[in-house]
Amino acid sequence: MTDRQHSVFVVDDDQDIRTSLTRALGQRGYAVEAFESARAFLDAYDGDRAACLVLDYGMPEMNGLELQVVLNDRDWPLAVIFVTGHGGVPESVQAMKGGAVDFLEKPFRQSDLIDRIDAALEIAEARRAAAASRQAVRGRFSRLTDREAEIVDHVLANPAEVSSKEIAGTLGISPRTVDHHRARILEKLEVRSLVELVRLADALQGDDAAGG
Repeated sequence: MTDRQHSVFVVDDDQDIRTSLTRALGQRGYAVEAFESARAFLDAYDGDRAACLVLDYGMPEMNGLELQVVLNDRDWPLAVIFVTGHGGVPESVQAMKGGAVDFLEKPFRQSDLIDRIDAALEIAEARRAAAASRQAVRGRFSRLTDREAEIVDHVLANPAEVSSKEIAGTLGISPRTVDHHRARILEKLEVRSLVELVRLADALQGDDAAGG
């Protein structure tokens, strides 16, 4: 796959559609790659580059809505525009609930598609940045030892019982040991207090819930 800005992927089992969209979008400066099936796209995409996905709804084997579910599960930085010749209201509602930018019925005006692609690329870049931020936070939590993670779990589950004495009593260790672990936890998570720790964990859980 190419590595240019303004990437657009076209996934459609209709060769004529793939050819016409690739030509038209390429003439407008987009880096376009076309695939005849959802599986072909999944085999080729690296999951890293922010892009707009122009996706046909009614494909055999794996249709567009089924591919959308896979993409959301993988938390990839893609913004989807559905195009369809035989989708109805239930399908469009499901697509939009899944985070699609729009659901266009064939035939559609290329100018309408271009407008939506530009909006989709902005959304995709925002998703890429958010995913990178989540990954960075997960990386901080992965630095914790088992005991440090146990203390963090206690703090998150019992936000009213976060003194060293209270944590020590629950875990069966000395308050001095808890103090040592707390200092290391704050350092590894790059926060200044347990309050910031709780906010960091809440933000990560909220992003994960929204992304899922």
